[in-house]
Amino acid sequence: MADFRDWARENPRTLTIVLSVVGYALVFGAFGGVLPVPTIGKSTVNLFSDLIAVVNTIALLSLLAGVYFVRNGRIRKHRAAMLTAFALIMVFLFLYLWKVGGGYEKEIVIRQGQFLANYESVVHAVYLAMLAIHILLSAVSVPVVLHAVVLGLTRPVDELPNTLHPKVGRIAAAAWSLSLFLGVVTYWMLNHVYSAVPR
Repeated sequence: MADFRDWARENPRTLTIVLSVVGYALVFGAFGGVLPVPTIGKSTVNLFSDLIAVVNTIALLSLLAGVYFVRNGRIRKHRAAMLTAFALIMVFLFLYLWKVGGGYEKEIVIRQGQFLANYESVVHAVYLAMLAIHILLSAVSVPVVLHAVVLGLTRPVDELPNTLHPKVGRIAAAAWSLSLFLGVVTYWMLNHVYSAVPR
């Protein structure tokens, strides 16, 4: 284990690349039906959607707390908050891959009488734009978040200001927070404000 820690400390970029490739492979494997994922029904898909929203909301709050703590020099609390957010994202990934691989995705449907239904085309466009930004930021955040975590876990605290951790961490926190926020908003639109059908 000490050998791996030493290797990770000396090769944070390589470790980040390897972990990113594994993460992307899992996502594409679930979407492509390559991963053997147990099949789930409609009620479980809905339950997973709700759980994912709760997990993402807590992850967003943890991220914002981590940013607050580091700005106020409370490094231990910053680290705990960021590692909590990272652990929650792993939970999200597990639930999301199972939901997609074993169930299905949902598509928004705006019905007459629902909020702003007379502006269906505008609402639909706004929803799709938010969803696209959420997905794009989720995808591009992976290596940035992983690099910040790898640096944070392989360096003593007093060395971190002299690494890319502060710069990468700011980018990761901003992109990740916006992605999570948009994910929660689109969840509410899809599951509670409007209607949804399997896609």
